[in-house]
Amino acid sequence: MPAQIVANPEAVEAKKDRADKVDFKMVTFSLSGKEYGIDIMSVKEIAKAGRFTYVPNAAPFVRGVYNLRGEIISVIDLRIFFHLPAERKAEDSLESLLILRVDEHVFGVIVDGIDKVVGISSQAIQPPHPIFGDINVKYIKGIVENGGKLYIILDVERIFAPQRTEEEKVEVAAKPEAAQGAQATKGPSAGSYDGPAAAGNVGGTGDPAASFVRETLAAFRNFHVSDLNESWFDGRLVEWKKEKAGRDVQLHETEDADAFLETFWSPCTARLWDEDYARGFMAALPDIEAKSINIWNPGCGKGFESWSLACVLRKRYPESRVKIWANDSDLLAISMAPNMVFPQNVPGFYTEFLVSGRNGQSFIQPVRDSIFFEFHDALNPNPLPPLDLIMCRDMLSLLASSDQKRMVDDFADKLKPTGLLFLGDNERPGRGWSTAGTEAVPAYHKES
Repeated sequence: MPAQIVANPEAVEAKKDRADKVDFKMVTFSLSGKEYGIDIMSVKEIAKAGRFTYVPNAAPFVRGVYNLRGEIISVIDLRIFFHLPAERKAEDSLESLLILRVDEHVFGVIVDGIDKVVGISSQAIQPPHPIFGDINVKYIKGIVENGGKLYIILDVERIFAPQRTEEEKVEVAAKPEAAQGAQATKGPSAGSYDGPAAAGNVGGTGDPAASFVRETLAAFRNFHVSDLNESWFDGRLVEWKKEKAGRDVQLHETEDADAFLETFWSPCTARLWDEDYARGFMAALPDIEAKSINIWNPGCGKGFESWSLACVLRKRYPESRVKIWANDSDLLAISMAPNMVFPQNVPGFYTEFLVSGRNGQSFIQPVRDSIFFEFHDALNPNPLPPLDLIMCRDMLSLLASSDQKRMVDDFADKLKPTGLLFLGDNERPGRGWSTAGTEAVPAYHKES
């Protein structure tokens, strides 16, 4: 007869006592479809409010100030603070408001919806983990499951900490390593201010609008402003402010981000190159006498650029064997790329490379054989032969700044000494690279 394990009755009872003990209460609410909680001791009251008074030069997430029975308080939109989608409401609509008290400060924070008060055992709270939230883990106190729901408990003391004193700022400035590490993990308050301690008190000398737009571009469209594209960004921000003509310049949703980025993308993005662009690109290419020409096209998407590039190179180097390694980390897009069929109105530049079929036109076999479409993340190791050309329009700007540098270093390793790197029209690399080619088709080559 197999041995039986008998649980220790005292241990079982102790575990039950811990589970039944309610020593932590939190007010629960929703943000962008997820459940959150705040220690009830930090919640002064719950309200519905609207028509907040606008405060000029306030941090972007500050909706304004509100008269709470004679007390003027700052109102923070927690969705904008955390770069989460925020539904636009009519001017006179009421928002769900949590009135919080942190130390001596009182704030109103806007959330999607307020649920109820939930009591739990503090011992049931698990350590925070980035996988559970859309916000920086440093703002999370812990995670807890209750009633079939998973709650993310926010650390309001850390989120709404008052701004640093001048002495603290001097201390941080004297420690560049620590400051650099903090910048890498900064949440929505990164830039010229430290937190929403006071409406209208942004702190620092930088432009808060620029800081906010940078961060929301990263949040909504994964677009990262760096030395690579900062010149375009600065000019575009000036245009954007003029377009808004004194109205709100903040980016509240993906549509705003798309409108801001509209002028960034290179010509003929997500379609076959038109005749002018194809011939302009071809004119920028140098003479290459090698029998085999190797090209890398990371971030090829559905393949429009790879097909365009293959035809241009066959025209420019008719005696050479062209091999294009076309990669993308979008599995659906890259799986469609090899079998693309095009309508009858394809630019005449490609006529000699097309054959007609039942569903439209497709490229001839020699062109198809020159492209190797592959599912691959360009940030992972990718063994390739020495390259004559790398075609990477706009893709670097969709990587974090540190990854942009990694990619450029990888390009330098993979390119031949005479190799060319083609970037987007609004991208310029840092030191160690110099320009060549035409203004319409920026090309970059390694310095010897």
